[in-house]
Amino acid sequence: MWKRGRGRGEKERMRAVPLQPGQSFKFTVLETLDRIKEEFQFLQAQYHSLKLECEKLASEKTEMQRHYIMYYEMSYGLNIEMHKQAEIVKRLSAICAQIIPFLSQEVSVTTARHTCSKYEPNSPVGSPPHSPHGNGLDRAPTLRKELPGSSNTGEMDKSQSPLSKSGTPSPSHRDALTPGAPGAPGPSTSCLRLVSKAATGADPLALRSPMSVPPGSYPAHFGVVSHAGLNGELASPGGFGGALTLSPQISAAASAYSRSPMVAYDSRSHLRASGLSSSLPGSSGGKPAYSFHVSADGQMQPVPFPPDALLGPGIPRHARQIHTLNHGEVVCAVTISTSTRHVYTGGKGCVKVWDISQPGSKSPMAQLDCLNRDNYIRSCKILPDGRTLIVGGEASTLSIWDLATPTPRIKAELTSSAPACYALAISPDNKVCFSCCSDGNIVVWDLHNQTLVRQFQGHTDGASCIDISNDGTKLWTGGLDNTVRCWDLREGRQLQQHDFTSQIFSLGYCPTGEWLAVGMESSNVEVLHVSKPDKYQLHLHESCVLSLKFAYCGKWFVSTGKDNLLNAWRTPYGASIFQSKESSSVLSCDVSPDDKYIVTGSGDKKATVYEVVY
Repeated sequence: MWKRGRGRGEKERMRAVPLQPGQSFKFTVLETLDRIKEEFQFLQAQYHSLKLECEKLASEKTEMQRHYIMYYEMSYGLNIEMHKQAEIVKRLSAICAQIIPFLSQEVSVTTARHTCSKYEPNSPVGSPPHSPHGNGLDRAPTLRKELPGSSNTGEMDKSQSPLSKSGTPSPSHRDALTPGAPGAPGPSTSCLRLVSKAATGADPLALRSPMSVPPGSYPAHFGVVSHAGLNGELASPGGFGGALTLSPQISAAASAYSRSPMVAYDSRSHLRASGLSSSLPGSSGGKPAYSFHVSADGQMQPVPFPPDALLGPGIPRHARQIHTLNHGEVVCAVTISTSTRHVYTGGKGCVKVWDISQPGSKSPMAQLDCLNRDNYIRSCKILPDGRTLIVGGEASTLSIWDLATPTPRIKAELTSSAPACYALAISPDNKVCFSCCSDGNIVVWDLHNQTLVRQFQGHTDGASCIDISNDGTKLWTGGLDNTVRCWDLREGRQLQQHDFTSQIFSLGYCPTGEWLAVGMESSNVEVLHVSKPDKYQLHLHESCVLSLKFAYCGKWFVSTGKDNLLNAWRTPYGASIFQSKESSSVLSCDVSPDDKYIVTGSGDKKATVYEVVY
């Protein structure tokens, strides 16, 4: 025991005594182990402390990220609201600036009329009916009075209309629309051309194809035939001998406001009994009517929208842009895959494939060279399995692409006698393809055997658009001969024909009902009941309606036009759900099978992907 204790004391003494020069260092195994153990315990405690510190920092980082996202969303919402309010202020200021100089004039006229009424006790004095609904029932066509000398840009002199008085295209207009017609404008003579004549000459526009002027330089609005309730005519609350007609300047100002792109910011504005639009002169609490019911005898009445017009499951609130796909050429055709991952855009000579499943800037993942470089793709359809794409355009040949291979390739080509294909449709069983041809024929193709099965003949001019009923028994086609036709696919014959006074540029069949929506060259959208004579006529576009597509739920549909607008409508009566203004003519559109995305192709060489917000 003594020796052991002495040994420990000796150890302590040796530790305390510093080594002298030339003296060797002595240590034992136990000493070394003790020191290692102490060091290990110290490092372990330090590690534990650092670990706690790291966990604390990670927690703080997560909290900071949460706050950052919250503040970012708040900032984004405030920016949108500020932008909205700034636009409202700017537009109201512009209206006030135009109206104030003429208020004294209007008051004088009103005073004069009331003074006259004192000497004519039996003169009729009345007020137009007021409706709280958003379709402007106080703007019914029966209350309209044409404004002589109106400067409204929405109207066009009949002498400038591309249609003759009989409702059929004038010879020069038909020459421009006929494929291969001599003297047709532009480099490609096989495309449909729409000519809007102006005082200085003709300015050509291809139907869902390139304009002959550079993107951005063609006018935002072409002249269109005026429609009831869209021209800024406002009836007064009363007056001598009938309604008081406001001055052209005030009418033009009110019209500019009613057609403002601000509608896109307040998609429910037309349901309000009062609001911004109620501050307009002569307004009785709503904007001008744009949806009308047309009875079998031709009587047109504004539609009173039901309370649930814009409410309930499956009805969007608005749509926001999430991707811009810079194709590089005018995008005449678009489609989106069933998986909603890929978008296909058709331009000059090729189709480009885009992956939209990831955020960020986009570049095409593939390019499918389908036609000659100077010829445009007019339509492309993808089969539900995502493995086959069918492409048609300004050529007599349709190409069928195999997308399942590492590099997409053409697996078949279908050739007809027509010089161009303007639209395509696929049967619900994916076995048959229908092609709208520039010669007016509808060609039926067997996709399995790649053979021509039959042709439907009836259109006397190019067949421009097509859709098929959900059960695959009926085919609907529209043409440049101003007709919409229904074909029985089982018996191979025409069932119905609807005649219009305007060329048909687009149509869509409702997947869940008996409604057919038709887009016109005259800027109208008409919704027909397929078995009854009545229909709805919608007036929000300011120029020709170039494309139209129903949502797969059937509760709404979208239309696009040469007025740069994307409009979403409620089926069938056409309450406006939302509206988006693009920077150029919107030539094509598609809706994803899950109704969550809308894709548009435009004249400024890009496609736009919208996310539908419910």
